[in-house]
Amino acid sequence: MVEDPAPDEEAPLPGEGDARTRAAVRATYDRIGTHFAETRVNPWPEVEDFLDGRTGEMGLDVGCGNGRHTEPLARRCDRTVGLDASRALLDVARERNRARPSLLQGDAARLPLASGCVDLAVYVATLHHLPTRAGRVASLTDLARVLVPGGRALVSAWSTEHDRFDADEGFDTTVDWTLPGGETVARFYHIYDPDEFRADLCESEVDARSVWVSSGNCYGVVGPEGKHP
Repeated sequence: MVEDPAPDEEAPLPGEGDARTRAAVRATYDRIGTHFAETRVNPWPEVEDFLDGRTGEMGLDVGCGNGRHTEPLARRCDRTVGLDASRALLDVARERNRARPSLLQGDAARLPLASGCVDLAVYVATLHHLPTRAGRVASLTDLARVLVPGGRALVSAWSTEHDRFDADEGFDTTVDWTLPGGETVARFYHIYDPDEFRADLCESEVDARSVWVSSGNCYGVVGPEGKHP
């Protein structure tokens, strides 16, 4: 049972102050967005493998950033929506994407889409930026809500299996981003251990079809729990 604050709670968590609110995460990526986007060019192999052979009427990229995964998703769907909290990253995505997907500013925990409208989704490297467990589970449940019966989504988050971490359990932290000129900006992360990642999938209303670790990230292919074609 989820016992931490409700997903709309904006109070900072102990230890890192203002870096641990959704508003702070959004402000961080608005601040570093242009430079951050320059370092994120190619789609991840795991995303390309997930998309291979899959098509749909509606695609959704949750936490689309600069659109590097929105573009291959849009080639496989009749219509595609890219969602991100950061206006700066969405501006880059608009310049980048020749497929012209619909790009929306919004909250991953409250997807601005009708229920049962998404055939194919990617939710990559974004879940770990939500500051509370309640928010992360709520976001996964909302992902299940928008998927059609038989729809599939790929979810990923940073893992304790990554080489840069030495931990057996999941934990909250901040990781600095260094801007040109040397200024550092703290970014909030929840680092998942694989069992915890699976537990959050199970706590939510997604149906975890497969879960694994690759390149220091937890991955799950999920569908809408209890909704079958």
